[in-house]
Amino acid sequence: MTTPELTTATLEPKTKLSGKVLKTTLAGALVDVGQPLPGVIHISQLSTEPVNKVEDVVKEGQVVDVWVRRVKKDRIELTMIQPLALEWKEIEPEMIVKGKVVRLEAYGAFVDIGAERPGMVHVSELAHGYIKTPSEVVKEGDEVEAKVLDVNRKKKQIKLSMKALEPEIEEFKPAKKENKKPGKRGPKKDQVETEVQEVDREPELTAMQMAWQEAVNKANAEKAYKVKRAKSAASKEQEDLLDRTLQKRLPTGG
Repeated sequence: MTTPELTTATLEPKTKLSGKVLKTTLAGALVDVGQPLPGVIHISQLSTEPVNKVEDVVKEGQVVDVWVRRVKKDRIELTMIQPLALEWKEIEPEMIVKGKVVRLEAYGAFVDIGAERPGMVHVSELAHGYIKTPSEVVKEGDEVEAKVLDVNRKKKQIKLSMKALEPEIEEFKPAKKENKKPGKRGPKKDQVETEVQEVDREPELTAMQMAWQEAVNKANAEKAYKVKRAKSAASKEQEDLLDRTLQKRLPTGG
């Protein structure tokens, strides 16, 4: 009934104690919990159901289990209603919680984490990979661990994820093949530029050569024509000279 290992200074909210009811009043009950300060239970903290008379729930001399609500200078306020393990103000995203699966639905599993309402693990957050129904992963009564994804205090909704605590499965990706052979380097940049320039100049040199060759051929043709014409003129002149010579030597008819 007494708790000598605890002192008033170390009592934290939700600490469970055991004590004896010393006195009952219209407003509540006085309980000895082995502390220097008296323990007081308000009538509203005797049960989750409405209470008309304190004596309907507790009587003097009765030993009861209580929990610390708060410690004040002159008293310790107690409750006989077991407090929630997690109050709404205590639940935050990213925190890790433990609980028991209490209900399965087609869209997910509900887990009692000690809050006012169970948290819901959507079927897509149960495990990595495709899950058709929650029963493939969990069943009612299973103790599970999950991470809080989101909490909506107004709607009193808690979204949980179990797969967030599991190692992510890495997809196998084959290594890309390299076309370059090891130990061989490609042509240097300067060499490539030089080869490109040479290729670009090649058509220009060929055109110049063709023009030059054409000019040479034309000049040779003109030269050959002049020589032939000169020879033809000389040959005609010689024939004329030969005719005149013969005419002078041949006897005339007189």
